[in-house]
Amino acid sequence: MNDSTPAETDVPLYRPATLTQALALLRDNPDARPLGGGQTLVPMLTLGYAQVSAIIALADIAELHGITRLTDGSVRIGAMTTHAEIAACTTFVGGQSLLSHTAGQIADPAIRSFGTIGGACAHGDTVADWPPSLVAADARVVVAGPGGNREIRAQDFFLNILTTALEPGELVVAIVVPALAGRAFYRKLARVEGDYATVSVAVVGAVDKGICKSLAIAIGACGPAPVRLASAEALLVGRAVNRMSAEEAGTLLARATDPISDVRGSAAYRKRVLPRIVAETVLEVLR
Repeated sequence: MNDSTPAETDVPLYRPATLTQALALLRDNPDARPLGGGQTLVPMLTLGYAQVSAIIALADIAELHGITRLTDGSVRIGAMTTHAEIAACTTFVGGQSLLSHTAGQIADPAIRSFGTIGGACAHGDTVADWPPSLVAADARVVVAGPGGNREIRAQDFFLNILTTALEPGELVVAIVVPALAGRAFYRKLARVEGDYATVSVAVVGAVDKGICKSLAIAIGACGPAPVRLASAEALLVGRAVNRMSAEEAGTLLARATDPISDVRGSAAYRKRVLPRIVAETVLEVLR
């Protein structure tokens, strides 16, 4: 399984053929790092931001690939599925379309062709596109490790900046998205196309005869983890939705965020624009 020692990293590279082999390598190399699409790990290694004892490439593990609809209407996305594959997928139904809509807005075509959903989730970047969308979709992150498999709600998986609920020796295996009624939309405010979000909003909702029947709103890039607020959603469910009530929900969400100031915008700016972006996204879904 040990193929080579890349000059760029000067550490062993392993290519396990099965998940069992990959977990054994992680057990035997506690400072090793799994390699998905390489769009984050490789630059970090090149720039010296990460120090590893070995690299475990996951590309040859068949069970980590593909998108499958399950009998209960949920969809299982293998961790090694690329953003481009998700963007092009026609398997999603109703609110599950949030996944393809989000994937199509990640970075640029080159990164979408190589980057994987499992790698992005494991990295846990607070400004990335997947965290708020998976929280809004009530997705579950399936992980495997020394203690076996477990499923973690996306809401509980993304804990802090670059910090997730993954335990030592664990790998992200898949993402499971439940059946979701209605429609969905992912909107992000970015300085230029392909940049990380300054503010992002993911919404899944259903409407019947002008009345909101269900709604999930998650905010990204405005704190150490995605923000979802039951009280904001409760303002709209069971009622006819208009811009005023949608912006009120956005105001509640803005108050619950804890953004930083950086090159993409100040904390005050993020809080100021959030109610309008929430309202526009909610109205797009519930129109």
